[in-house]
Amino acid sequence: MKTHTKSLVLADARLGALAIAPLVISVAAYGLLWGALAAEKGLTTLETFLMSAIVFAGGSQFVVLDIWSTPVAVWTLGATAFLVNLRHVLMGAALAPHIQSWSTKRTYGALFFMTDENWALAMRRAKDGGLSVGYYFGMAALLYPTWVLATPLGNMLGAGLTDAKTWGLDFAFAAVFLVLITGFWHSPRRSIPPWVASAAAALLTYQLVPGAWYILAGGIAGTFVGYLQGQGAADCEIQA
Repeated sequence: MKTHTKSLVLADARLGALAIAPLVISVAAYGLLWGALAAEKGLTTLETFLMSAIVFAGGSQFVVLDIWSTPVAVWTLGATAFLVNLRHVLMGAALAPHIQSWSTKRTYGALFFMTDENWALAMRRAKDGGLSVGYYFGMAALLYPTWVLATPLGNMLGAGLTDAKTWGLDFAFAAVFLVLITGFWHSPRRSIPPWVASAAAALLTYQLVPGAWYILAGGIAGTFVGYLQGQGAADCEIQA
């Protein structure tokens, strides 16, 4: 029985790894870029490796690098990273119903490894047929070491990579999110309003409020419009 269960977990892990493999290529690309930019800011290869391994949050790492200074303003960097990663509260809330049967250890592990990329694929998997432990950690087993190893490699390669346009790395980050967005497409009526609300709120906040608040504003606006759509659909069903 245990052997059969282990085989199922490994099979799901392989499916998870295969699902995220195309995205991992782009993750490796902008991981190299981040490592090279970190070298320009004076971070050593070891420091780059440790930040990626412990923080493991590409978006906040890029934002923090923009305001990196010497001496390091620890509280400013920490507050900025916290603000950027507040979107994970919304992501975690959406993921929670699908992992509520998992053990505490697995749940905390899932939250540590949660990124925009594997969260999006996990939500799609949950909708299509249920999210298993093997599938989720199969994605993490490929994504995590790719980021953690690509960033120090970029640090060692250095300045040759910082001209992102020459290598096409400037589009890698955007390409990943375009793929993720298309994965959540349902229909124009259902998909476009939350996307428009999110983009409008993010752009407006970016123009009016300093810092990374635009990320949180976009997430909340899109979530709120999605919630209103859900409420409207529920009301229609009740009236019917």
